[in-house]
Amino acid sequence: QVQLVESGGGLVQNGGSLRLSCTASRRTWSGYAMGWFRQVPGKEREFVAAIAWSGGTTVYADSVKGRFTISRDNTKNTVSLQMNSLNPEDTALYYCASGRGTGWKLPSGYEYWGQGTQVTVSS
Repeated sequence: QVQLVESGGGLVQNGGSLRLSCTASRRTWSGYAMGWFRQVPGKEREFVAAIAWSGGTTVYADSVKGRFTISRDNTKNTVSLQMNSLNPEDTALYYCASGRGTGWKLPSGYEYWGQGTQVTVSS
């Protein structure tokens, strides 16, 4: 069964840090790019970051560049998102996704999605 499971969300103060993790079943891992998206109620799902299967290429949204870092460990089927200097605008439900498409910044570029983990940044 295809599964992506996120963890690491929570409540953090303005300026704080969190590390999100996503563990994937093998079927959704081998050869797949991995991405993180976020969504707030009433808004479209927003691209945050993505990483190639090899880990050699990463892409970030302008809003998180320099603050967030995506990484992956192919021996553990995990992808992580280190989030530093968080601010209230980062509050959202964060989703992990995997796919073989080339449209990394679009939700349509991914085939599999996790259930999401909530990140709340207090002001």
